[in-house]
Amino acid sequence: MLRVQAILRTQSASRLVGANSPGMISSIGKCRIGFHPLPTFSPGCIGIVAKSGTLSYETVASTTRAGLGQTLVVGIGGDMLPGTDFVDVLRILEHDEDTMGIILIGEIGGKAEEDAAEPIMALVAGMQAKSGRIMGHAGAFVGPAEMDALAKARALEKAGVILTDHPSKFGDHMRRLLGSNADRTVTSRTKTQGVQRRAFHTDRIPFRSRLPSFKYSGQMRNLTLSSEHGLHLLSGHGVPVSSIASKQTKLETKYFMSIFVDRANYQPCVIFSRAYDHRDPYVHEHRCLLGWPSRVNHDTKSLESATNLVEKHFNAQKASLFAYIAGIITPKASNQAEDLNISSDQYRSVVERVLEVFYETDAILLETTFSIQSEAGRDGSSIIAVDAHVVLDDAAYKSRGRQKDIYERMMTNSTDDEAALLASKDGITYIRLEGEGSIGSLVNGAGLAMNTNDAIANLGGMCANFLDTGGKATSETVKTSFNIVLKDARVKVVFVNIFGGLTLCDMIAEGIMLAYKELGIRVPVVVRLRGTNEEMGQKMIAESGLPLYAFDDFEEAAEKAIELSQIDRPQI
Repeated sequence: MLRVQAILRTQSASRLVGANSPGMISSIGKCRIGFHPLPTFSPGCIGIVAKSGTLSYETVASTTRAGLGQTLVVGIGGDMLPGTDFVDVLRILEHDEDTMGIILIGEIGGKAEEDAAEPIMALVAGMQAKSGRIMGHAGAFVGPAEMDALAKARALEKAGVILTDHPSKFGDHMRRLLGSNADRTVTSRTKTQGVQRRAFHTDRIPFRSRLPSFKYSGQMRNLTLSSEHGLHLLSGHGVPVSSIASKQTKLETKYFMSIFVDRANYQPCVIFSRAYDHRDPYVHEHRCLLGWPSRVNHDTKSLESATNLVEKHFNAQKASLFAYIAGIITPKASNQAEDLNISSDQYRSVVERVLEVFYETDAILLETTFSIQSEAGRDGSSIIAVDAHVVLDDAAYKSRGRQKDIYERMMTNSTDDEAALLASKDGITYIRLEGEGSIGSLVNGAGLAMNTNDAIANLGGMCANFLDTGGKATSETVKTSFNIVLKDARVKVVFVNIFGGLTLCDMIAEGIMLAYKELGIRVPVVVRLRGTNEEMGQKMIAESGLPLYAFDDFEEAAEKAIELSQIDRPQI
């Protein structure tokens, strides 16, 4: 995606919506690109922009039920580097005469929500996200110097945005806001000011976060290499790494180098700092962007010339990296290599080889600690890597089969529990949450799954897991999901929360009945089915004769699940 983004920014004739997006739709009948579920849409006056597909479907249904309808709905996707971001869409909606209210649906990962901070209403998913894990979407993790979901919500709140904790509440809230203005207008403009100002105050919601903020260096993802494996990877690319230091070797001042993806600038970047400086280097150190043109539009060029431009720029930046980062480690030093008492060729070679590792392994983050090593009886010093923290993009393997050897080695040595490994084989994302949560969560869509856990926590409950069946859940994946959730002995009730877009509610109902038949479920199950084929699915559940608790309303369903989770039952 870094290369795709770079090519896109050499022209102005094309725009990417996504990746991993349900697309966009004009509900007033002008256009649909993608696969939004049409039955829930109606022409109206609300603009919606969302990272999550399922949360956008819920929001659309809510505004339709409230009699408001929609103007333009855009799914920007949950990828790390979306082709269209919140600000791009808000610029369009703010100047659209048909749009009277705007709703933004964000989640953990990136800084787009803070940059936008202009909609009237918003939701941020991921308050209960497990520290350091990808929560379904490729970009749903907290990166260097990024806010967690709670901090994002507070930033929006401070900007005057009205927050809610579940998309089903958007319709009624927005209808009340619109009704409070005689002219049915929720924004105001002046002739000299094109940016709209919001006049409403925030309804404070007692958001509950599972964990406090944490430093990025402590994160773990599915493809996080151990320090030993990270150093082995660097060594394989010619970077000198430490072994057990002999008595003749002295390790002196240490330096920290990090290469990572800067989401705001759509580019990889590098920072340097003295190791173990008590300041956060991601906040306080200068970032040097690497390898790609800056994020601006240029004159339209052919795809071939655009590709050549990116390749030329990449190679030029790589070749001049030594000059490019000069002055970062010790700003007062005019020559870094001389300051470190090593040769400039050695310094340049090491840094460029680390950069090669970053690009060639599809890394998202590569943190390396270097030390200057001096040996008794020798003049000068050498630079060696003494620690490495490498995070790879698991999507590179899952979608294209890249880094297969690394991925398979990681899976062989994985410390993930059996349930998580079983889930991954069926395209299900399962994360066991810490604590005393006793509600087993079974949801379709990563955004909706995050928000389900958040909303249950706000009502006083606690989920035992995060589970996303995937956007194309079938009856078999639903049965498998039940099997995975029920492996956790803490689970006292299973809460099935489905909003069908691509997923069909009747197929989900079939999967629930299949699970009851083949798994012998002995805990209560609360089911909420909305969206595509919801009437058929609800009818199947009602006529099944199974001891299910079925609801239309999310809050009623969640409260029932919480009630059932608080009942002590004998161990079976």
